[in-house]
Amino acid sequence: MTKKKTYSAKDIEVLEGLQPVRKRPGMYIGNTNEEGLHHLVNEVLDNSIDEIVAGHAKNISFYYAKDKSITIKDDGRGIPVDFHPKYKNKRALEIVLTTLHAGGKFSESAYKTSGGLHGVGISVVNALSERMEVKVYNNAKVYSQNYSRGLAKSKITIGKCKKYLKGTEIRFIPDNEIFEIVMFSPKKLHSFIKMKAVLVKGAKISFAVDKDLIHDTTPNHAEFYYPKGIVDLMKENFENRKKVISKFFYANLDLNSKEKCEIYIAFNEGQQSSMESFCNTIKTPDGGSHENALKNSVMKSIKLYGKKNQLSKSVKVTPNDLFDFSDSFISIFINSPSFEGQTKKRIMMPKIQKQLEEKIQNQFLLWLNSNKKESIILLETLIERSLLRTDLSKFKELERKTVKEKNKLPGKLVDCSSKKIEGTELFIVEGDSAGGSAKQARFREKQAILPLRGKILNVYSVSLSKIADNSEIQNLIQAIGCGFGKNFQLSNLRYEKIILMTDADVDGSHIATLLITFFYKYMRKIIEKGKLYLAMPPLYKISYKDSDYFAYDEKQKNKILQSQAKKTSPQITRFKGLGEMPANQLRDTTMDTDHRQLIQIHLKHGAKEEKKTEKLFYSLMGKKAEHRYNFIQENANFTSNLDI
Repeated sequence: MTKKKTYSAKDIEVLEGLQPVRKRPGMYIGNTNEEGLHHLVNEVLDNSIDEIVAGHAKNISFYYAKDKSITIKDDGRGIPVDFHPKYKNKRALEIVLTTLHAGGKFSESAYKTSGGLHGVGISVVNALSERMEVKVYNNAKVYSQNYSRGLAKSKITIGKCKKYLKGTEIRFIPDNEIFEIVMFSPKKLHSFIKMKAVLVKGAKISFAVDKDLIHDTTPNHAEFYYPKGIVDLMKENFENRKKVISKFFYANLDLNSKEKCEIYIAFNEGQQSSMESFCNTIKTPDGGSHENALKNSVMKSIKLYGKKNQLSKSVKVTPNDLFDFSDSFISIFINSPSFEGQTKKRIMMPKIQKQLEEKIQNQFLLWLNSNKKESIILLETLIERSLLRTDLSKFKELERKTVKEKNKLPGKLVDCSSKKIEGTELFIVEGDSAGGSAKQARFREKQAILPLRGKILNVYSVSLSKIADNSEIQNLIQAIGCGFGKNFQLSNLRYEKIILMTDADVDGSHIATLLITFFYKYMRKIIEKGKLYLAMPPLYKISYKDSDYFAYDEKQKNKILQSQAKKTSPQITRFKGLGEMPANQLRDTTMDTDHRQLIQIHLKHGAKEEKKTEKLFYSLMGKKAEHRYNFIQENANFTSNLDI
């Protein structure tokens, strides 16, 4: 029989000072991996940033040294070094560094707005550092103290310094007993320090990293200064993106005498987007009240403006239609923000959200009305995206269908008998008549036949819902076997070659062009991997008493006639279509691998060539007839004797 354990007062552990931080670091910095490690830098840096925001500092210097130490220095007022009235034997400096919930940001007397509001920031960094050295420059004196793992390792010493020196200098080395790996990312450091300079207009921050610690393109030294803040950054990062309109929305709003909000939105043409949000210079990756306010107010403004300008379909526009295609930025400075957790990733402040929504809506409506021409273009684009989104639901249904029914083949498909993909071919033919001839002419083991009814849909410019509803395209997708859209997998291709076999006339060429357009638009990898071909059926049969000849075009016909000029009375047959060609002739001329002619469809590589290809498809297959007309005028060889 085991003895029952007792539970008494001696089992109660009392953690004093900064012991709770070392015991449960994740409660204070999120985790002990790379993210938590970099959080230490943010905590120290935010204190210096707060001094600039409060108007007491202008410059910050940052240095990441080879010994893994971080040094951050500002020219602010410095951490107070006088004796604390409650702890008369201790200076405020030591109290701030060694005590949780000790700081100057709980009231508005020292800071109107600040990033570090929990009073745990710098003390947490101290608790999780193997070593920390602090210097405060004030009135020609420098106050210094050393710490380790949250404990003071020396008394505060007072020395002399130059009169012009002022501010706080903190050097720390994270504790390898706490963190999995003590190695900062210069790239990450460079990125968020740069962002601090952006958010605080006029702040000058010097950045330096020992060059031996850099293993990518990150500079080892940089000076950050953005006099226009957000506007400077957004132009620097995103100026080259294609825009729906050239103008951007910018607002610098005063919420009250102490609090403000800054917003930037650039409206992109392609599906490229970024959303950055900050509160008191602290990045809020999970958004919250300020992001919600921005999206809600902009949407309300758009729908009001759309109604006013008789754009009724604007009611269907959603935040995704705008913000998934925009570079947007919102930064707020407010007193006593309410974050979710110490890591401050999300703001939850319903009252602030309501206040922001009203301010932003008024400002965005004013901007829309002040830029009428651009506003109409913007709204028309958003409406078009909302309609496309509706189409996408059908498109996704088609994607799901092709995955769900991947083993289900269309009824018109006459498949080959081989179970191996090597050497197999899918002939796509126009109409049941041509399909019947091809079925008789094929080599059953390796050749499959899929007849399509008439001319398929021109998919280049039509809505996705029309594509999804088209039965011929559905049959084509199922026969090929690769899926569609995001579910497309070239490895699932059921045949080694896909061959477009259409009549050797204008209509046949048009059908082949429509099919190539489909592959280019939605199955481009099949073309890129050299899997798509054009069959070359003959247009003419030239028969003499002793021999037959096949010509694939007018020029070749004339050449045969000239070469056989000594022979008399040739019988010339012009094939009206594959369906009228005897099966044995179709096999011998077009399907037999030893005698046929195939043209491989391929795409030229390189940005310049890809641009040319896209322009060609746009001209020939796009919505605007004038582009086709111009192309024909420039490229067609006109003749007076047309064979019609």
